Amino acid sequence: MAAEVLAAGGVRVALFDAMPSVGRKFLMAGKGGMNITHSEPRDLFLARYGARRPRLEPLLDAFGPEALRSWLGELGIDTFTGTSGRVFPTDMKAAPLLRAWLYRLRAAGVEFHMRHRWCGWEGRRLRFQAPEGERLVSADALVLALGGGSWPQLGSDGRWTAPLQERGIPILPLRPANCGFDTAWSEHFRLRFAGQPVKPVIASIDNFSQQGEFNITATGVEGGLIYALSARLRDEIEARGTAVLHLDLAPGRSLERLEADLSRPRGRDSLANHLRRRAGIEGVKAGLLREVVPSRALDTPAGLAAAIKSLPLKIVAPRPLGEAISSAGGVAFEALEGSLMLRELPGVFCAGEMLDWEAPTGGYLLTACFASGRAAGQGTLAWLTAGRPGLENRLDDA
Repeated sequence: MAAEVLAAGGVRVALFDAMPSVGRKFLMAGKGGMNITHSEPRDLFLARYGARRPRLEPLLDAFGPEALRSWLGELGIDTFTGTSGRVFPTDMKAAPLLRAWLYRLRAAGVEFHMRHRWCGWEGRRLRFQAPEGERLVSADALVLALGGGSWPQLGSDGRWTAPLQERGIPILPLRPANCGFDTAWSEHFRLRFAGQPVKPVIASIDNFSQQGEFNITATGVEGGLIYALSARLRDEIEARGTAVLHLDLAPGRSLERLEADLSRPRGRDSLANHLRRRAGIEGVKAGLLREVVPSRALDTPAGLAAAIKSLPLKIVAPRPLGEAISSAGGVAFEALEGSLMLRELPGVFCAGEMLDWEAPTGGYLLTACFASGRAAGQGTLAWLTAGRPGLENRLDDA
């Protein structure tokens, strides 16, 4: 996005990427269907960015979901809104979008340099590790869009933090976001239920609740509902050592109705059949009850109903950063001007996931990455055209 803005402004642009081809994480994001943005109302959309809403709001007001969809249309990519409000390309794929975009960038004169890993500076020149060895490059301005720390095999391995910290740039530690979490399953539960979905269910933590579904894994839990709560779970674990996620396994029934249903005579039914017939609890949900709740608490209808409506699942740790969909932490916004230029490094701009913000899945991550890239490009163009440091816009091998 930054390259597109700059090329349109008449600047000579070179794009360096550590990987053999560009957009690898972008393609991975589209592997299960390219959820490009979301159609929900503005205030609800902006609320998804939590504490960083005030810093991202101007960027998203300038280039939000509708602007993004219009931009995609200019590339020849039609979109549609799904029943959940999520927005997708009509063919659900990322590759056609990326191909059309790269074609337009190359036609605008953007130069691409693959297998060039940025390693910092040597004096005022940029250092790259390239196939032929170290390469030094001079440039009038620099836009860094180096990703967070998730999916390092696709290029965003967080190694960029060191050269920036050496220049005194404040960087918050990279942490997993939109990630799975470990529990302490028994061997019996793990072997029987790993891989199974739990749905529908309401999950709650810190007075925040959301309905959805998640999956049981060999080590714990993951999936859309868990990702939506991951920031709260992670922060609770960091503060207290563990977190407790309360699960409502019967979201369609009140506690009172559930207790009344479970108070009906069991006759010769086993507890498993009674739960299935009277509460619709079976399979993995019944397994979770037995796994989490002491058997004595399930001896009465009141105890059973209370456990079903508020099952306390202990969460012990987030999965490693490399497994996360995205990451939190990165360059502190306080180190940036409104144009996304580093205060301590005039002419150096930052964009994307390397900034300290996070959002749930649902198109919010990609939308803010697009918006911040565009803003960094505009900031860079304004800085260059103001005559700092020069107007030649050169990018030459040293």
